[in-house]
Amino acid sequence: MDMTPTLTHQDPLVLYGEVFASRLLLGTSRYPSPATLRAAVQRAQPAMLTASLRRQGAAQPEAGTAFWTLLQELAVPVLPNTAGCHTAQEVITTAQMAREVFGTEWIKLELIGDDYSLQPDTLNLVDCARQLIDDGFKVLPYCTEDLVLCQRLVDVGCQAVMPWAAPIGTGQGPVNPYAMRLLRERLEVPLIVDAGLGLPSHACTVMEWGFDAVLLNTAVALAQSPVDMAGAFADAVRAGRAAFRAGAMQPQQQAQPSTPVMGTPFWHHT
Repeated sequence: MDMTPTLTHQDPLVLYGEVFASRLLLGTSRYPSPATLRAAVQRAQPAMLTASLRRQGAAQPEAGTAFWTLLQELAVPVLPNTAGCHTAQEVITTAQMAREVFGTEWIKLELIGDDYSLQPDTLNLVDCARQLIDDGFKVLPYCTEDLVLCQRLVDVGCQAVMPWAAPIGTGQGPVNPYAMRLLRERLEVPLIVDAGLGLPSHACTVMEWGFDAVLLNTAVALAQSPVDMAGAFADAVRAGRAAFRAGAMQPQQQAQPSTPVMGTPFWHHT
């Protein structure tokens, strides 16, 4: 029997009509060194790498150049993001600059409404997404797990949505399982869990629920061994997706025998 794993080829991640072999997206900030980032990316083999123009300040042009060079050498598709933007105009300007720098229509839309929790500005996010889509971008919006918000993002043309599991960088894992599972039940577009995952088991869990991919940064970058953690998350994402496709058993209220009783001798005492 051929036991060669073929799940990735049979079940690729498809976003805006483009096919990706991996269901893991990886951030590029907060790593202890560029060498560690390189090794983590090579270990995880992600579908995309997120990068922010705003984090590469003009005060350190040499560091910025080295970072761009590293991204090119890694040869992984780049997903620019609009991290740190608080207004729609900031988002639009940053996205247009990123399109020129990276030569891509992809954009991770971040419109921050609260500096403490980094919660998205849910009141203005939908209109901002619409403007970007009208401008030709392939928008992956970072949002909360609110069903109505996510549906409105789909309505204006987002072909995938990225709800958080918990606030950015907290590592708490999915804090509202009911809302997240409801999202998966109600929306037909790809759903990528973005933010709040801290453990590979968190990633495995949301993939088991049927989410299409996860985006990680802090959980890998701040691990004691980012390279090993990147590998652990990659394995967890694959395992969770495989379990979802396999179809889990339904929980039972009472114990059920798992071993059939066959040929048990009957002893008759007289």
